[in-house]
Amino acid sequence: MSKSTHSHQDGDPVLMRRARLAKIHLAKKALAMEEESYRALLRRITGKDSSAAMEIAELDAVLAEFKRLGFAEKARLRPRKPAPHPHQRKVYALWGALAPYVKDGSARALRSFCRRQTGVETPEFLDPEQANKVTEGLKAWLKRARANAPEISA
Repeated sequence: MSKSTHSHQDGDPVLMRRARLAKIHLAKKALAMEEESYRALLRRITGKDSSAAMEIAELDAVLAEFKRLGFAEKARLRPRKPAPHPHQRKVYALWGALAPYVKDGSARALRSFCRRQTGVETPEFLDPEQANKVTEGLKAWLKRARANAPEISA
């Protein structure tokens, strides 16, 4: 297979750089870093004060530092297109509501849950009866999670 037929995930350096730069700026925003602190972090990690001037390895080092500081990428909870049926959309809605209470709120974790409940991994392939079994399990899990969550005063 020639290089031109590979996806960006297979190593197109331009797209890999852009993706890392985007993650760095998302991390900066998520950690509410001021510009001065951000530039100081870049200098401390790479000796450069601009992410645009960095090589991929340097961008990776900056991302590793952001992760050490507490940045966590949010997993995509929904497929690109909404599920075609209401019973399937309900599964995604409940999973989204449960995400703050679980260690892994990723789509992969949802597929694992569906597989354990029904034997069918992908929520889009659930028939109404299977989706009902999954939604009832998610509702019970959500009820337990909310009951065990610490009280937050406003």
